[in-house]
Amino acid sequence: METLGAPGAGLAIALENLFPPLPSEAILPLAGFTAARGDLSLMAVLIWTTIGSVVGAVALYAIGAMLGEERMMRLASRLPLIKLSDIEKTQAWFARHGRKTVFFGRMIPIFRSLISIPAGVTRMPMATFLLFTTLGSAIWNTVFVLAGYYLGENWSVVEGYVGVLSNVVIVVVALAVVWFVVSRIRRREKVTR
Repeated sequence: METLGAPGAGLAIALENLFPPLPSEAILPLAGFTAARGDLSLMAVLIWTTIGSVVGAVALYAIGAMLGEERMMRLASRLPLIKLSDIEKTQAWFARHGRKTVFFGRMIPIFRSLISIPAGVTRMPMATFLLFTTLGSAIWNTVFVLAGYYLGENWSVVEGYVGVLSNVVIVVVALAVVWFVVSRIRRREKVTR
């Protein structure tokens, strides 16, 4: 950020979208702290980090669009424990709730990146995707940049609190996957008996 300025913060956030292990929870407060010191403009940081979020999301949307619905269905049909009817239900659910999912998904660790792929697969209209991605990203980025801005030297405290939230999300997702796999195995065992 010191070398590239606010565009560097935007670049870091774009990369964070593409590689979720890079934590925006560390990048954004640091950018806010840097702005508080006067090395960057606060408004420029907010604008560039939101642009970075949108650029990263559009890249993942493009991957989903290239994958496409037909190819995704072919891949899913080869996976054990996956039923095509589940994929179809998920697509129908996304068609009904896609806007809210994209908007709120931008504010959930890990899902911030992943939500762009089903939006691309289902070919959500680009204008709609951009609108809800921009709004959700702007809110997320503003909260964390301002936290770093107002916490000053203590900007790293934010990462600790959000790290707990990220761990909770990971545990919930892991439990959901375990439940899904176990329930599918049990159903298969009942059918084969």
